[in-house]
Amino acid sequence: MVTNRTIDKVMSTLRQESATWNAPVVTQMATLSRDPYQVLIACLLSLRTKDETTGPAARRLFALADTPQKMLTLTKAQIEKAIYPVGFYKTKSQTVLDISQELVDHYGGRVPDEIDELLTFKGVGRKTANLVVTLGYQKPGICVDTHVHRITNRWGYVETENPEETEMALRDKLPGKYWIEINDLLVAMGQTICHPTSPKCSLCPIEKYCDKIEVIRSR
Repeated sequence: MVTNRTIDKVMSTLRQESATWNAPVVTQMATLSRDPYQVLIACLLSLRTKDETTGPAARRLFALADTPQKMLTLTKAQIEKAIYPVGFYKTKSQTVLDISQELVDHYGGRVPDEIDELLTFKGVGRKTANLVVTLGYQKPGICVDTHVHRITNRWGYVETENPEETEMALRDKLPGKYWIEINDLLVAMGQTICHPTSPKCSLCPIEKYCDKIEVIRSR
């Protein structure tokens, strides 16, 4: 079981191994630009869309407009064309325009740096809000997606029913020094080794610490 007695070793090992894994696309983009607006929009495009689709779509869009003010010069059809074929691209194109308009009208074009404020925006959930705060502003936050939820429960580190419960449990338990990086590490791990079904336990660098909860078959 992963506990707070072993979490330092687990995170250190994952940090070393992650060099050979593909980082989440939003993280890759954030390393190129720490602009909170681009992090926000890239994250919105990534929802229910594979990374290999999200990355090129975001780059096409930002080549046309990389600020809220510039985005508002585009039509919905232009945004749709740029981001296709991300999932729900028609809905997302309108969301991009709506958020850009709200930022210009009420925030002077600046993306808020507080989670609760970000949650008031249409289409922004806790995962997106935490990513903007952590990647865009380097402020403390824990982004929990399906990978983080699944893997931390599989370890036995938390026992929760959904990602929001997992975020709150990790806020109570996980040392603060790991808050920002846990999403990057576990998303990469989940995409590479710790799959939802039939995880590659024989290749896992921290297998000895994992309780393998609800793992029925592994490789």
